[in-house]
Amino acid sequence: MKLSITSFLFVMALWMSFCSSDAKNATLSSEDEIESSETTDGKASITEISFSGEENQYTFNVTISSPDLGCKQYADWWEVIDIDGNLIYRRILAHSHVDEQPFTRSGGPVAISENTEVYIRAHMNTTSFGTMVFKGSVAAGFASQNLEADFAKDVEKNEPLPTGCAF
Repeated sequence: MKLSITSFLFVMALWMSFCSSDAKNATLSSEDEIESSETTDGKASITEISFSGEENQYTFNVTISSPDLGCKQYADWWEVIDIDGNLIYRRILAHSHVDEQPFTRSGGPVAISENTEVYIRAHMNTTSFGTMVFKGSVAAGFASQNLEADFAKDVEKNEPLPTGCAF
């Protein structure tokens, strides 16, 4: 049986709530279940990617699920980093996506060879990097994976950085 990212996250959130010593009994509607599975850790998750183009000029379409609340809490960028944690490309997101979840934004050109293995991850202005990322290369393909939130955290200070939030 193949689980979607949303289903997997919901199962994990449910399991964690049962394992928690301060877990409370609650009845959730299907809408609540979907929302809680996507926002339990307050971080943005990459749920899907696609790409097009030629070597050193790829365009990536990145789908993000994030617990946006407006400018006070929103996914403010997605980025491509190499396996060593070096920033290759960053796509700034100029506004929140409260009513558009998940959402997809394109970016590029991304200057990598078809065999360069990279991570694609999302960032929240309040909680830093999400742990649900995609790893792979253009030649071999990409797959969803967990990555420690503090991996290459120092690139968080690298330009470009958001200059504000429109809404």
